Amino acid sequence: MPEQNKPFVVTDRRKFTMDGELRPDADPSPEKEERVVTSSEPAPATPPQAASPDAPAEPELPPALTAEQTDQAKRAYEMTADRLDTAIRSANPGLDHPPAMSFDQLVQSVYMTSIMQLGGTTQEGQQPQVDILGARQSIDMLSVLEEKTKGNLSTEESRLLESALFELRMAFLEVTQALARSAASKAPGGAGRPGPIGGPSIVR
Repeated sequence: MPEQNKPFVVTDRRKFTMDGELRPDADPSPEKEERVVTSSEPAPATPPQAASPDAPAEPELPPALTAEQTDQAKRAYEMTADRLDTAIRSANPGLDHPPAMSFDQLVQSVYMTSIMQLGGTTQEGQQPQVDILGARQSIDMLSVLEEKTKGNLSTEESRLLESALFELRMAFLEVTQALARSAASKAPGGAGRPGPIGGPSIVR
């Protein structure tokens, strides 16, 4: 008989009849349950990823000091400073005791440093020597001081700091403009441009 003429046979593989009784042609052996075998071995740990060379390294903070260490360092410093003052006064009779450092003195010290870096203390007839980068750092130092002490200063202290910063910033602008004009007059083709006589020169 040709292959395409074979009858299609449907086999009933149910073990029980509609009444719940075991079919006579059913296999009485129990069905085998499929079990999922899982491995008892733990999954391999994921190796730690190496830090990217482009990632910025976190700054290492110094270990925290105890209150006792801080007090000991302060007492030792004060004792050494007192011995130094005593030795200086012994070698210089009549010398007054140096005044204690205050906020006003701190601002005035940085202010005078900035003025010197901008060439403001140059003697008459001499060419000013300007440390423009150092002056910028000194001015920025006062800016940080202003930001960190905001709300903690008296009216006089706040006014002193504001005035010092205003004067230094204006002096910085004036000096940088003078340096720019001086550089332009020395550039090729700029010989005819007016430049400051005896203008400031940058300290390298």
